[in-house]
Amino acid sequence: MKSLAISTLTICGIDELVLQSTRKVTHVLSVLDPDLPEIEAFGTYGEHSRVTLRFHDIIDPATGKIVPQAAHVADILRFGESLKQSASGRVEGHLLVHCHMGISRSTAAMLSLLAQVNPDESEDGLFERLRAVRPQAWPNSLMIGFADEQLGRQGRLVAALRRHYGHQIKADPKFVDWMEHLGRRRELEMAA
Repeated sequence: MKSLAISTLTICGIDELVLQSTRKVTHVLSVLDPDLPEIEAFGTYGEHSRVTLRFHDIIDPATGKIVPQAAHVADILRFGESLKQSASGRVEGHLLVHCHMGISRSTAAMLSLLAQVNPDESEDGLFERLRAVRPQAWPNSLMIGFADEQLGRQGRLVAALRRHYGHQIKADPKFVDWMEHLGRRRELEMAA
C-alpha cells in the first residue's frame, strides 16, 4: 500500500488491540457487532483517524442480526479512497483493521483495500499478501463478493477466495470444525 503512504498493515482482534497501542497506528478501520460498546483500548493510542462500521459476521440473514451489505463494502472502499486522498500529507502510516477476532470481517476489509489499491495485482497474489499480514485469515465471503463486484474484478476475487479457503483448510484443518460451528458451511463448500 505504498501508494497510500501506508507502510505498515495490521489485522487483529479486539483482545489484541492493547498490544498495538505502542506501534504508532495512524489509521484504524473497526468492524464491530452493532451492540458492542465503544472499545476502551483506543484511549491508549496516540493521534489517529478511525472509522467504525457495525454489522455482524454472518453470511446468511438471521433474526436480530445485520448481515454484511454492499453498502458496508462501499464504506470500506470510501475509507480506502480517503487514505489515498490524504497520502500527500504523510511520509508513512500504519493501518490497523480489526473486528472481533481478526479473522473474517477484518480480513475481508483488508483484502478489499488491497484489491482497490492494487488493481493490476493478481487475485491470488492479493490473498498471499493477506496471509502474510494475518495467517489465520478467513474472509467473509459475502463481503468479498461485494468487493469483487464493486471493484470490477468479474468474479476473480471470489474464485481466488475459493482457493484461499482450500489453502487455509490444508494449512489448519481446525477451520472445518470452526466454520461448521459458526454456521458457515457454505464457505467450506466453496473451498477448492
